[in-house]
Amino acid sequence: MAEQTSAAAGEPSGRPLPLLTPDVEFFWTAGADGKLRIRECRACSALLHPPQPVCRYCRGHDLGIREVSGAATLASFTVNHRFALPGLPPPYVVAQVALVEDTRVRLTTNIIDADPDELVLGMRLEVVFRRDGDVWLPLFRPVADQPALAPLPVDEIDPGRFAEQVRPMIRQEKFEEKVALTGIGMSRLGRRLMVPPLELTIEACERAVADAGLALDDIDGLSSYPGGGNLGGFGEGGVTALEAALGLRPTWHNGGIETFGPGGSVIAAMTAVAAGLARHVLCFRTVWEATFNELVKQGRVTPSGGRTTSWMMPFGATSAAHHLAQNAQRHFHRYGTTRETLGWIALNQRANAELEPTAVYRDPMTMDDYLAARPITTPFGLYDCDVPCDGALAVIVSAVDAARDLPAPPVLVEAVGTQIVERIEWDQSTLTHEPQVLGPAAHLWTRTTLRPEDVDVAELYDGFTFNCLSWIEALGFCGIGEARDFLDGGKAIARDGTIPVNTHGGQLSHGRTHGMGLLHEAVVQLRGAAGPRQVEDARVAVVSSGGLTPGGAMLLRRDS
Repeated sequence: MAEQTSAAAGEPSGRPLPLLTPDVEFFWTAGADGKLRIRECRACSALLHPPQPVCRYCRGHDLGIREVSGAATLASFTVNHRFALPGLPPPYVVAQVALVEDTRVRLTTNIIDADPDELVLGMRLEVVFRRDGDVWLPLFRPVADQPALAPLPVDEIDPGRFAEQVRPMIRQEKFEEKVALTGIGMSRLGRRLMVPPLELTIEACERAVADAGLALDDIDGLSSYPGGGNLGGFGEGGVTALEAALGLRPTWHNGGIETFGPGGSVIAAMTAVAAGLARHVLCFRTVWEATFNELVKQGRVTPSGGRTTSWMMPFGATSAAHHLAQNAQRHFHRYGTTRETLGWIALNQRANAELEPTAVYRDPMTMDDYLAARPITTPFGLYDCDVPCDGALAVIVSAVDAARDLPAPPVLVEAVGTQIVERIEWDQSTLTHEPQVLGPAAHLWTRTTLRPEDVDVAELYDGFTFNCLSWIEALGFCGIGEARDFLDGGKAIARDGTIPVNTHGGQLSHGRTHGMGLLHEAVVQLRGAAGPRQVEDARVAVVSSGGLTPGGAMLLRRDS
């Protein structure tokens, strides 16, 4: 029987605890008798986690619950230094462990009773239950007598073979040929602007409409990410809020978070325009995270709380950083990548931001500065992380026949990549790259005759340096696992390099605008309007968006 521990006789620690719904209660209360329990498919004997009402492997419905040994292998981990929760002060270890009975099952957990410096991938672990209120949290510790390291779990699909999973085009005609990007707008951008988010949205939207040579009454479609609702600094209220403010009457509208990353609102707009549902769709994205966090600090805003349906937050995995850091660690382990590899990405973005007046961070940075920065969650330091800010971006998608009658040169859409190939759950998905990158990237290249060597500029999602590395490999600018050599010295991704990357500073230095800032910069580059940071004769650009959401990519080109 697994060991059980209890803090203050089960008094709640204050950390986010899971919501005990009927379908998951068996897992979160199993520790009461010291037995780890996992959903099982009786037809094929697969273990299923998180629990589902159907087997993802054989699609069977004969399901049960199996008691497992509690023995596991350390598949990945990160040492958190930055974030704190009640009852869980830093530093603490967030890990993914693979169950010995079925290594496809990975539990997010904490490693306890161990020196983080002595943890090694492949270590043998055992479960230890800790009572927290009415929940028994399955934590893990190294077994006392360590045998040889266990083989690490592998991805369901090898990272180099994602193209084999892509569905062929349904027809030769492409919706991308019917649309163009005709207007862009950016609001004020900065730290803690203390401005209502809808005010920033309207600022960006009015500028995009003017940039396209349109009037607000010409707009017959609206598309937003992530949509309405209380999103804690990551939205302005969505389509409802903007329509109420401007009095528009769109024939089509869209808003939501389950799409192809933040750029999904733009791709959705393309399909609507191509289908004839609208002629000019205004797409917008607003963040006011910096102001929101300041208001929370001042006690003027109370963040949402209560029970969670997350399988990760009860263990202090509260940020995308905790998940991507583990993917980065596996990339380091498998391919020999180093912190310096990631550093060249951070330095490139900062060098580009020095030439962009709207960037939040413009001070020069050296590799020594990068390596000496305070740790966030290993292997990430401060400069591996994007910059929380306030700002809004807007882009107009127009019918291509209407676009050529407008004053600004249209930017044409060559292809999009959207297919989901990997598992959606963050901690069950790809181990060595950012999840939801390899599939969309492979899909993109099936919709065009252009190839990576035809791309002149790449604006790649960089919520963290590792996001950007994942897209560089996924899109084929270097081979899978070859980023260490490709990025060494930073020359290949510089503005005059093999493939200029994030020419305005990206999210690491320009500011966290969740992908829309990257699209804005791609349009500026293809118009030849980037001034001192302009890539010479830029005709083709790739833009990616994601960040542990379903990702997406767009290939854009200058109108010939």
